[in-house]
Amino acid sequence: MGSEDARAGVVLDLRGMPCALRHAVIFEEFDALEAGHAFQILNDHDPAPLRAHFESRALTGYGWEYLQAGPDIWRVRVTRT
Repeated sequence: MGSEDARAGVVLDLRGMPCALRHAVIFEEFDALEAGHAFQILNDHDPAPLRAHFESRALTGYGWEYLQAGPDIWRVRVTRT
């Protein structure tokens, strides 16, 4: 399995992670992505504030796709474009 295949399977489960660490962990993962690669985030609420943070920060393009939208779990694929 190549590194791109391994990263495609990365799921960041935010549900047990302290709020103060979440964005830093997510942006660290995003910054490590090459164009066209993606990871998923798993959360217990809609991560809309995170998307706004992406919009205010993104120096390069990103994709945001809801794979599951509640009511108990939100799953989002984040892609570097």
